[in-house]
Amino acid sequence: MTYTEWREWMSDGLRQGQDETFQEMKQTKVLRVYSSNVVPGFLQTPGYVAALLENITEFFGTPNDVDQAVPARTARQGLLHDGEHRFRVVVEEQVLRHRIGDAAVMAEQLRYLLSVLPLPTLSFGIIPLGAVRAVWPLEAFYLYDDRHASVENLTAQIEVINSTEIADYGRAFEELEKAAVYGDAVNALITAALGVLEVA
Repeated sequence: MTYTEWREWMSDGLRQGQDETFQEMKQTKVLRVYSSNVVPGFLQTPGYVAALLENITEFFGTPNDVDQAVPARTARQGLLHDGEHRFRVVVEEQVLRHRIGDAAVMAEQLRYLLSVLPLPTLSFGIIPLGAVRAVWPLEAFYLYDDRHASVENLTAQIEVINSTEIADYGRAFEELEKAAVYGDAVNALITAALGVLEVA
């Protein structure tokens, strides 16, 4: 296990870390992602990325290279279309409601999610508020095949390489998938969140 503080990871700005993550994703056949707080990075629109990274940079007081980090982060979206990778994503419903950026930024983000749902490379589930569940809401984590899990908390990124712990995260992900809805139900939840923004 390695523990890397975000301030250390971002000490020279955010661009380098985006490139490193992209390379890791390129080497991964099946990426499993659970997020309880924000839209996963490779599904974020430029406006959403910029708003989020500006907040992060300001919070940690690290060098601001957001202009360079945004295209580096959104470049990951190309992997959704190359046919060589599979993405299994589960998010909590409140991810659709957490306001990152203004209403226009969030509306663009939600419309983008609707546009990628039909992709054969992507499985996208949402755990509705009030869902019966076997696993409680967790910190965001990414499972890169069965090689390692990357777990994100407020102050650090934790790389889990112990096989028993990786298996635990895999089992947790399977249970979170069971609590999620898919297909038309996902479209309905995103459309409902979008409707709130368009009225505001």
